[in-house]
Amino acid sequence: MPHVIAEPCIGVKDRSCQEVCPVECIYDGGDQLYIHPDECIDCGACVPACPVSAIYPEEDLPEQWMSYIEKNRRLSQGPNRHRLEG
Repeated sequence: MPHVIAEPCIGVKDRSCQEVCPVECIYDGGDQLYIHPDECIDCGACVPACPVSAIYPEEDLPEQWMSYIEKNRRLSQGPNRHRLEG
């Protein structure tokens, strides 16, 4: 998984990251946004766009948020997969 959206996104779901994503791989997962691991091209455009610093390359994800790797993967396979309308 190239990039992961972690805990700071919960309850915020700012769309700035989604607006800059060239492949539209950021979706609404209910309590937070998530990045579809098979669609992300690892461009990193979303990282500086996030106002709450919730997006990390997988290898740079802080230890306390490692569970978000699996959460992003799980959300990408579930029925909640849909784009934010805006």
